[in-house]
Amino acid sequence: MPGTTDYAQRTIDIARGSVAEGGPPFGSVIVKDGEILAEGINCVARTHDPTDHAEIRAIREACRKLGTQYLTGCSVYAIAHPCPMCLAALYHCAPDEVVFLATREDTAPYLAGHKDKYFEPSTFYAEFAEPWNQRRLPMRYQPRADAVEVYKVFRDCQR
Repeated sequence: MPGTTDYAQRTIDIARGSVAEGGPPFGSVIVKDGEILAEGINCVARTHDPTDHAEIRAIREACRKLGTQYLTGCSVYAIAHPCPMCLAALYHCAPDEVVFLATREDTAPYLAGHKDKYFEPSTFYAEFAEPWNQRRLPMRYQPRADAVEVYKVFRDCQR
């Protein structure tokens, strides 16, 4: 339709621009009421912030503009299926929909060789689903009743 924006194409263009500037191939666009509310690229290497993903950047900007932690009425476009961190953030901010333009299987051959100490794209989703005590990332449960008490106080303050 004339006069409409192709948000999927805008997401691809953002990711392509990131690659042209030496960055990774990630981009995200958040749309509300037919207007682009926020955009993001992955800036992890530039900012040395492992949470500085395209979707997270776009979510932060959109939520600030809306003055809320929720993206009600919004569509989030992502170049590929969101990683677990971004997916968790998307669940928290509750947009109306998430549109991703490539699957993990589609992109995996082009990320081959990318591996960190505990993370590699081809196996991370399975790793994330493992019980906490069977993951590659060492985790230790140290139960404390007073930690749970903080949640009780929170609940009582919400009433």
